[in-house]
Formats: sequence, structure tokens, C-alpha cells
Amino acid sequence: MAPEELAPILLRLAKQNQQNGMFLLSSTTQTFALGPNTAGQYPRTSQNDVDIAMAEAWNWLQVNGLIVPASDPNGRNGWCVLSRRGAAISSDADFRTYKETISFPKSLLHPSIADKVWLSLSRGDRDEAVFAAFKSVEVAVREASALAPTDVGTDLMRKAFDANHGPLTDMSHPKAEREALAHLFAGAIGSYKNPHSHRTVTIADSREAQEMVMLASHLLRIVDARKSMNRANGC
Repeated sequence: MAPEELAPILLRLAKQNQQNGMFLLSSTTQTFALGPNTAGQYPRTSQNDVDIAMAEAWNWLQVNGLIVPASDPNGRNGWCVLSRRGAAISSDADFRTYKETISFPKSLLHPSIADKVWLSLSRGDRDEAVFAAFKSVEVAVREASALAPTDVGTDLMRKAFDANHGPLTDMSHPKAEREALAHLFAGAIGSYKNPHSHRTVTIADSREAQEMVMLASHLLRIVDARKSMNRANGC
């Protein structure tokens, strides 16, 4: 098993083997018995391999902030405690969600949304993350195009990226591409921001939420590019 596959098992065992809220690697892994290769036991010849696999998984839990050293002097002697995130994980589904979240680099997101959106994703607040990301797109488009506060939603996108007169339209592109970009912005806002504004939307899949906020990030980078283009043109 890879470290990230063995880690949730060790986390569950650590919770079961707490002593005054603390646990050791050795007490946590005693379940993995070594013996004369009888049923339910690993052979003694596998001792080194088992120890390495356990240490890798234990290190994964520490590196990813699910367990932390206990306060001194216990921490110096190898005792650990659950972190707040580790304590909050109560099922395999919780662990999968957390693993998927931390595998998603915050650096991929546009700087204006990175901190807030990534933190919401890490907490499992997927609906909030998607809404915040696309609300930022709406605000960025309105500010960059200098349109009125009353311009909102899909109408704002179509006005800002109007193929013939949009303040954020690059007239050097073919008309079909200019129209397609207006459709892209309007469609994204209409699909991912507007529903969250008017009703409760539940996003159950963390990967799907990550893909949505990546789209919002991409749109924000387009807005940045159009702002730079307008400044260069004296607009």
C-alpha cells in the first residue's frame, strides 16, 4: 500500500489507541502482528518492510497536518496528538475529501481568490468556494469594464465582451472568437454563479468543485490580460 493508502488506517488506529489523548507509532501499529507467517500475521522476514511502510504512512499524516507532536516533554519522546483537522476526519469519505483537497495546489488559482477559495475547499465548503470564485469573476469584469453596479450576471458578461463594442473585447480577434468568449463568460456565470445566488446548490464531488474554481481562475486571468491591453492602448 502507498503511504496515502495506509495513512487513513493508521489514523483510525491512532484514535483507538489514545492514552490521555496521545498515541505512539509503536502502540498504533501493534495491530500489524508479525509471526511465523500464520493466518492474520506477516512473516518475521517482512519486519523491515512493514516498519518502513508504517513510518512512511506516519510521516504522511504528520506532513499533511493530521497528527502533530504532543507538547513537551512527551513530544520529544515520540508521542503525538490529533490535529484539529485530524480530529475532524471521522470516515473514509472525510479522508478522501481531505486528500483530494491537499493534492490540489493553491498556486494554480488566481491570486485574488487563492486564499479564500482554497481554504473553503479544504474545509469541504465546496458550494461556498465555487460561489466566491465566480462572484470574484463578476466583480472583476464589472470593475475592468467600468460598467454600472446595476450591470450583473450574464447581461454584464455579454455587455463587457460584446463582439463589436465590449470594453474588454480584443478587436484583433476574429468576430467568431469574440462572440465565443462572450458566450464563455456568460455561460460560466449563468451556470456556476447565478444558481448559487438564487437557491441552495449542493456540490458533492470535490474534484468537480476544483474544476469549477479553476475555470473561474482562468476567466480572471483573461480579465487581467484585457485590463493590461486597455492600459497599453490608453483606454
